[in-house]
Amino acid sequence: MSPVKDSSAPIYKIVNAKLLLNHELVEGSYLWFQNGKIIHPQNLFFDLHREADEIIDAKGMLVVPGFIDTQINGAYGIDFADYEETDEKLSKDIDTVAKGLLKYGCTAFCPTVVSSEPAVYSKVLPLLRPRKGTADGGAEILGAHVEGPFISPEKKGAHKISVLQDAKNGIEDFDKAYGPELKKGKDAVSIMTLAPELPGVTDAIPDLVARGITVALGHSACQIADAEKAVNQGANSITHLFNAMQTFHHRDPGLVGVLGAHDLPIPSKSKGHPLPSNTSPCRTKADPRPFYGLICDGVHVHPNSIRIAYYSHPRGAVLVTDALSAMGLPAGTYSLGGRDVAVDHNGAAYIKGTNTLAGSTLTMDACVRNFQCFTNCTTVEALEAATLHPAQMLGIADRKGTLNVGGDADLVFLDEDLKVKRVFVAGEEVKL
Repeated sequence: MSPVKDSSAPIYKIVNAKLLLNHELVEGSYLWFQNGKIIHPQNLFFDLHREADEIIDAKGMLVVPGFIDTQINGAYGIDFADYEETDEKLSKDIDTVAKGLLKYGCTAFCPTVVSSEPAVYSKVLPLLRPRKGTADGGAEILGAHVEGPFISPEKKGAHKISVLQDAKNGIEDFDKAYGPELKKGKDAVSIMTLAPELPGVTDAIPDLVARGITVALGHSACQIADAEKAVNQGANSITHLFNAMQTFHHRDPGLVGVLGAHDLPIPSKSKGHPLPSNTSPCRTKADPRPFYGLICDGVHVHPNSIRIAYYSHPRGAVLVTDALSAMGLPAGTYSLGGRDVAVDHNGAAYIKGTNTLAGSTLTMDACVRNFQCFTNCTTVEALEAATLHPAQMLGIADRKGTLNVGGDADLVFLDEDLKVKRVFVAGEEVKL
């Protein structure tokens, strides 16, 4: 049941801002919010006969929706796959990360759990259920991103091979792997990364989608036919494009090749799909190609590759950090799913003693700046890859990712260099 809104609550009005509205940075307009929601002023003037209770002067800064990180393994020495502590300790750790993300403009996130044993999921998934964000409590949790264990041993990356599996028994195997939380669907699990070529996996995609789970393809050695079949079954995204997948080959481009697909069925509904662009199969209807995550740290993916992906499918780009427990901390040794990870002075993270990348120490604001630098895209395009696109991918663009009326008042004030200056969560300002 939705909470009753207090019509007498304070009304806030942002002035002197460059607002990200309808794919443009708009000057000379105002943004109004009340009860943590963006509102239309017309009712205030004509029905309630009210003006704003407080004016917020943006002083010429950009005011944009809060950033959304759909893949983050942890930060500040905390790994979301850790489960040996008490529930109380784990809850406090989750709060620590949620609060820490706000200073980087990230107001909502999907805490990510790498391939693990059933006991891990049973312990941690209930703690990672969706919850609203607050200025004091931290960024909103949008539900967990479970990355594996239905992934390819050949492309396991930093995941433990001993826990990987296929799904010969279909959705039954998924429920055994994750436990009762998976049956709650989007009320527990927001995103699942899987490899479509594994036995039974692609056939289970419609069952997962029916539960409201966003299905992502990744950690996969699949061929292009496998990838396109999975998209036709309901997968709508790719996890950290280029990483943990077959390299592009001109005769069979593999998972990367879906960005160039030309004959996928046009979606009957736009929800969960990218907006059309000049490279879409149909330039007036939703793009059937999936969204794709990009780690823009300059280590995971060469800037030229980022640029190629972006120009092939611009409305599908979703910026992610894939950050691990070392984010926000100096070089050293940290944990990811029970494995030691060494972070060098450039912020690159590898499984200790190997050259296998294990995640990043990137922050969302840096990801936006790097993406613009790598692709030479517009400021609007860079910002939408961290706001609108992830919200569309998750099917929550009615409340996240835009400054449209009815959306959550999660706001980030940025200077001309896209540095975070002020942050609001549900209409409350964060003390940075």
